[in-house]
Amino acid sequence: MISSFGRNVRMALYRHGTELLPERREITGSIIRHFDRSDYASRIRRGKRFARLSKLRLTFWMFVLAVVSLIYLSVFDVKLPLHVGKRNSNSATTRHKSQEGSGFEGFEFTKPKHRKQHFPCEVKFLESVDNVIEPMESVNFEQFSLNYVDREENFDGIDAFEPRFGGHQTLEERENTFYARNQTMHCGFVKGPEGSPSTGYDLDLEDKEYMNTCHIVVSSCIFGSSDFLRRPTSRKISEYSKKNVCFVMFLDEQTISKLSSEGHVRDDRGYIGLWKIVIVRNLPYVDMRRTGKVPKFLSHRLFPSARFSIWLDSKMRLHTDPMLILEYFLFRNGSEYAISNHYDRHCVWEEVLQNKRLNKYNHSAIDEQFNFYQSDGLTKFDPSDPDTLLPSYVPEGSFIVRAHTPMSNLFSCLWFNEVDRFTSRDQLSFAYTYLKLRRKNPDKPFFLNMFKDCERRALAKLFRHRTAESPPPPNSIL
Repeated sequence: MISSFGRNVRMALYRHGTELLPERREITGSIIRHFDRSDYASRIRRGKRFARLSKLRLTFWMFVLAVVSLIYLSVFDVKLPLHVGKRNSNSATTRHKSQEGSGFEGFEFTKPKHRKQHFPCEVKFLESVDNVIEPMESVNFEQFSLNYVDREENFDGIDAFEPRFGGHQTLEERENTFYARNQTMHCGFVKGPEGSPSTGYDLDLEDKEYMNTCHIVVSSCIFGSSDFLRRPTSRKISEYSKKNVCFVMFLDEQTISKLSSEGHVRDDRGYIGLWKIVIVRNLPYVDMRRTGKVPKFLSHRLFPSARFSIWLDSKMRLHTDPMLILEYFLFRNGSEYAISNHYDRHCVWEEVLQNKRLNKYNHSAIDEQFNFYQSDGLTKFDPSDPDTLLPSYVPEGSFIVRAHTPMSNLFSCLWFNEVDRFTSRDQLSFAYTYLKLRRKNPDKPFFLNMFKDCERRALAKLFRHRTAESPPPPNSIL
């Protein structure tokens, strides 16, 4: 019979691992056999017995020490100074040299072992929408007139001229658009010469007529079946907002087909829950992420009668009344644009490295954009500088609250044009666009409220984007 100590050793080994490796089974067997053979020891010479016992004891304690060491290293996250070979050493040196002289000295990104946890914080909303007081029209926002390029002709006589949704804005035209003044500028929805094909983002006339009636808008989009449909939490939305706020979800035909197969079917009025479904045909970009920037930034173009709009990413389910959101982020502090800072990064240099590390976009395209911004005055974020205009240079752009004022509309067009010209990674262009707009208009304030990310998390429930997992049942998201 196995002694109690040997039995405990065996139970411990099975409790802390699966099947043991052959060498471990041999050691374990030796240990256990040692405790079963006390009668056998009396039949051999004392010297040989003591030598064997000493060897077994040494093997046992070495094994115990190794197990304890591994547990200690795992629990306390201690990293051993392992040499990973010449190949990795050389590649690390190459990465370091490529960053020298490019402004990245001191920025080293290593993949964290564990995902950081971020939590919502308290947001002191009003108790009822009945207490919301919309600011008077005389709020001291800058007033000027913006018009938009509607059509481009082939002014250069180029045979291969191809109409583009964002148009063909020259660098000189781009530079002039940063001045807050009466102007006609590129801002998406640019048509080509008469008779040329549509440049994209085609909507049904009936949907356009509906959107023209909206004065307060909550909007989102899903293109390319990239996400599940997450309906606003109906019980959290007041009857006033249900009657006076347009909840519009932009989908392409592929996505509506996928959602229909999952049980999300439009009613006779074209609604799924609170969402008014608007189908977009002929998407303007192959890059779905770039296409998603159209409703995100250009709500003032899509909803020409709207005075306020709220954008939320499709990974979020709204569970706060829109009127309370407008009051807290805009009305209460006299802002015309509100967006949260990023939960982890605050410098564009860090954001560039993160995009490259995760291969979010073509590295050469990122470098081209970033080098252009540096040559035009973009500097690193310095939280200790009292003259820093923002609490962070990197936004968490999944939630945007806007008043459709001239400065807000101008900033939105400028930001969209950067995404159209360079990469679709809008977090790379936010700070540059904002700082240049302020630099070009020192006497014309733009009231932007960059709030804490934990406040954003208090407004909506966050989910991951669509995976291979089964979607939630339609009835579970009302």
